[in-house]
Amino acid sequence: MLWGHYDLLDRLPAYKVRPSGERPPNKFEAGTQNHEGQAGTLGALEHLAWVGSQFGTEFNGQFPEFTQRKLKLDSGMSAIQAYEMTLSAHLIDGLQQIPGVRFWGITDKQRLDERVPTIAFTMTGHAPREIAERLAEHNVFVWDGHYYAVEVAERLGLAHSGGMVRVGPAHYNTVHELDKLLDVLTRLQHGQ
Repeated sequence: MLWGHYDLLDRLPAYKVRPSGERPPNKFEAGTQNHEGQAGTLGALEHLAWVGSQFGTEFNGQFPEFTQRKLKLDSGMSAIQAYEMTLSAHLIDGLQQIPGVRFWGITDKQRLDERVPTIAFTMTGHAPREIAERLAEHNVFVWDGHYYAVEVAERLGLAHSGGMVRVGPAHYNTVHELDKLLDVLTRLQHGQ
């Protein structure tokens, strides 16, 4: 998305194909605009505002200068962050109970505000692909590999062994879903 003052965008040169218009926004967007992306952005903002109005009122005091939609958006993001920190703590606690699991990233509960809830790990005796396939058999979907961070996987010495497993909980996931993931991993590690 590009946003700017019209007069500045109008003066800004654009590398474009000849059929594109000479004035904003057409000189920056060849062909049909991304209407579904625009609608999706609106939908995302409406969702965040809904989260703020339903689950974020306890955070309203953090934003005394905001009102209306801005308050709902900021309170919604704060509610999401708090909930995702709960998910992170639960997932980290559960994974730490499984022998042979190694984390790649911050696990200190006092520093959860410094990370997103996505967890990367490896498990002794099991390749990341094997773990992902076993979880998929139970309708738990994760990623395995290097996630386009080839240099990081190489630097960590994990490229030759298939990278890492990545679990990405978000504010629409539940502790119950994480418990299902942990149960499958525990059974896998115990040969079941």
